[in-house]
Amino acid sequence: MRGSAGLAMPKVAFMTTLSAIVLAAGEGKRMHSTTTKVLHAAAGRPLIYYPVRAALDAGAAYVVVVLSPQNRDTVHGELTRWFGVDHLRVAIQEVPRGTGDAARAGLDQVDTERVLVLCGDTPLLRAEHLTRIGAELAEADLVLTSALLHDPTGYGRILRDPQGKLLEIREHRDLDSDAQRAVREINAGVYAASSAFLRQALAQITSENSQGELYLTDTVAIAAKAGRAAALIGARDEMLGVNDRAQLSEAEAQLFARTAARLGQAGVSVQVGAHIDTGVEVEQDARIGAGAHIRGKSRIFSGAHVDAGCVITDSDIGPGANIKPNSVITESKVGANAQIGPFAHLRPGSVIEDDAHIGNFVETKKTIVRKGAKANHLAYLGDGDIGEKANVGAGTIFCNYDGFQKHKTTIGAGAFIGSDSQIVAPVTIGAGAYVATGTTVTKDVPDDALAIGRTKQENKLGYASRLKARLQKAKK
Repeated sequence: MRGSAGLAMPKVAFMTTLSAIVLAAGEGKRMHSTTTKVLHAAAGRPLIYYPVRAALDAGAAYVVVVLSPQNRDTVHGELTRWFGVDHLRVAIQEVPRGTGDAARAGLDQVDTERVLVLCGDTPLLRAEHLTRIGAELAEADLVLTSALLHDPTGYGRILRDPQGKLLEIREHRDLDSDAQRAVREINAGVYAASSAFLRQALAQITSENSQGELYLTDTVAIAAKAGRAAALIGARDEMLGVNDRAQLSEAEAQLFARTAARLGQAGVSVQVGAHIDTGVEVEQDARIGAGAHIRGKSRIFSGAHVDAGCVITDSDIGPGANIKPNSVITESKVGANAQIGPFAHLRPGSVIEDDAHIGNFVETKKTIVRKGAKANHLAYLGDGDIGEKANVGAGTIFCNYDGFQKHKTTIGAGAFIGSDSQIVAPVTIGAGAYVATGTTVTKDVPDDALAIGRTKQENKLGYASRLKARLQKAKK
C-alpha cells in the first residue's frame, strides 16, 4: 500500500485539528550531490527541518513527511534527531509520478479535517503565514500562497480572469501564450486545504501534461471552478525554494539575517557578517563580532563577548567571558569572566572555569582549567586537571599520549609550571609546587616542592670563534 512506513496511525473519524504534509521525495539533481537535497544544511539545520518546524509551530498535530525508498532512512533518521517520533509520520512515494501522487501518499496518513501541504526545500517559511492561510479555509476548500517575481521563468503561473478571480495554476512548460508567460504571479508551493476536498480532487487529476505527471497544482482549478479556491500573496523572501547550491546560499544568508535581527531586538549586539545557527541561544548584552560563527547547540550567556572570526560549536560561553579574535571552541564550557585567546583552540571536553585565562596559541583537549588558573602562551594541555590559580608557562606541553593510550596530568592549586616544561603523563604536581623552566617532569612532584630537571650547563671560554671558523671551513 502506498504510504506504508510502520509509523501510520489507524484511521479514525476526522478530528478538528490540523496536520501537515511535507513533500520530500524529490531527488534534487541540481544540487549535484550524493546527499539528498532536503538534508543539505542551512544555518545548522537540514532544509527539511524548517517546514516541519513551521507546521508544528502553526498548530499542526503532526507532520507527514513523504519520502522516496532511497532517502527514507536517512531523512527520517535526521528528522527524529530534531523532533522525536511523536509528531512525525512517514509516507513513501514508491515511484516518482509527480507532486499530486506524492500528496496522495501523504493523505493516506492524514486523519484531520484540515491539512497543510508544503515542500521540503522551503527553509524560509514562517509559522505565522501558515496560520494565516489555514484561517482562510473557513471560506474556501483550498488556499494557496503566491508570490510576485520580476523574472518568473521556470515557475508555475497563477492564472486569473479579467476580474482577478483565481482560475488555475499552469506549470511553466505548459504555458501556451506570451500573455501567460508574462504573468509575474507564481505558485509558491504552499497550500492549506480541506482534507476531504483534497482527497476528492486528487482522485480526479490526470497526467495529461508535458511531463506525464500528476500535478498537485491541478487541484486548484477544481476548487476554483466551484468557487472554493483562494490565493494569498506572500513575501517572496519566505517562499524561496532551494533547487541548487546558489539558492541554498541565498536562503542561508536570509536565515542568518533573521537571527541577527531577532537578537538585535532582544538586546544582543551582532556585527555584520556574524553567522549564528538556528537554535543557538544568546542572552541579553552579549556581543558577537564580525565574521564569528556560532554553531550547533551553543549558548552565549549575558555579557559575553565573542569577538571577530571566532568559531564556537556546541559550547557554552559563560557570563562576561571574553573570547578574543580567531579562537576556536568545540564541545567545551567557558566559565564566567574567563579570557580566551586570541588564536586559542579549545577542543572537545575542555572546561575553563570562572576567571581562568587561556591565551594565544594555547590548545586544550579534555582538560579542566580551574578557577583563576592561567595558561597565557603557546601551550598544549591535553587530558589534564589544572588547579585553581595555577600558572602554566609558555611552551609547556602535556605529553599525554604514548602511541596507544591517553594519560592524565594533574596540577594542584597554586602550582607554577615554568616555561618550556614537558609534563610526561601520568603525573601529579602538587599544590603550590614549582616546576623550573625547561624541566621534563617524569614523576610526581609533592606539594610545595621544586622540580628541576636540566642538563648541566658548561661554558667553554673563547671557544665560540674557533667553532665558527670550523663551521665556515666546512661550508666551503
